[in-house]
Amino acid sequence: MRPVTQLLVVRHGESEWNAVGRWQGQEDPPLTDRGREQARQAARAVGALDGVVSSPLDRARTTAEIIAEEIGIGPVGTLDGLIERHAGAWQGLTRSEIEDRDPGALADGRRPEGWEDDDAVRDRVLGAFDRIHADHPFGFVLAVAHAGVIFAAEAALGAPWERIGNLGGRWFVHEDGGWRLGDRVHLLIDETVPDGL
Repeated sequence: MRPVTQLLVVRHGESEWNAVGRWQGQEDPPLTDRGREQARQAARAVGALDGVVSSPLDRARTTAEIIAEEIGIGPVGTLDGLIERHAGAWQGLTRSEIEDRDPGALADGRRPEGWEDDDAVRDRVLGAFDRIHADHPFGFVLAVAHAGVIFAAEAALGAPWERIGNLGGRWFVHEDGGWRLGDRVHLLIDETVPDGL
């Protein structure tokens, strides 16, 4: 039997900066109370798992720990490759603050100094996925990460960009030596879609 890993990668619950529209990047604001409740609700929709991993950032790790506790699995491992894209000088800013500082940058696709480029994000994200596959070659695994992580993996595998809400995600399947896209999923009935990256 050939090893097949089924990996569900979801965005963390609502963070304090999601709630006010601030771009987080690799900054580390915690979950809101709503974000913690979202994680509890999402646990009921996840199903049986063989493992749970997360980004080391608090908003993802806490989401993963809540889900793992609710479904009775653990411990939660962390992988640096699942961390959000570094957003450079835009970390901590709202869209209106970015527009004030650099008019038209968002609309034109310009990025600030310190922005982590697409190739770097893709390589570390797919490297983390490969590590998960190596650790769970026949497993169903949940990875709690970030929108930028999901976007990078989707783009690498040919999916068009589509906004994603808190605790929305996508299945990725490793078989025959590589990754392929599975379905997009929504673990919440009433998900929040933060304004920003």
